[in-house]
Amino acid sequence: LSRLNREVRTGRKYVYFAQPDADGKMTRLSGIRARVILLEFWGSWCTPCRQQNPELVRIYNEFKERGFEILGVAADDHKEDWLKAIHDDNLTWRNVSDLRGDRNRAVLIYGVSRFPSNFLIDHTGTLVAKDLQGEALRAKLAELLK
Repeated sequence: LSRLNREVRTGRKYVYFAQPDADGKMTRLSGIRARVILLEFWGSWCTPCRQQNPELVRIYNEFKERGFEILGVAADDHKEDWLKAIHDDNLTWRNVSDLRGDRNRAVLIYGVSRFPSNFLIDHTGTLVAKDLQGEALRAKLAELLK
């Protein structure tokens, strides 16, 4: 895994992973069809994550018709808490978790050490930005989804 997260940086291709979604269905990052994907690392227990979710929902609704998709990766270990947060925060995009908390395999692959954290992936599968939120994310999406 440490070899993999050395490869995860802006300008490189994303690193493949698959995890179960909220319904238990295996979801692959490579299976998401979109012009731009935000790989959003968060947790139901993470106050800053939960505080930014309403703005993320607004951004998602603003850009989803133009080819924007989000894949949420939850660093949770209690399925009930994770599912309640998805519901309470109205996260309508796909969310996955292997329920291993901060030892989540995707968290380890991507070298995530703080939450929230994210990677923006363009239509070629290239990581084009990291940790964009709010207006910075909105501006980059407007540029990429012209």
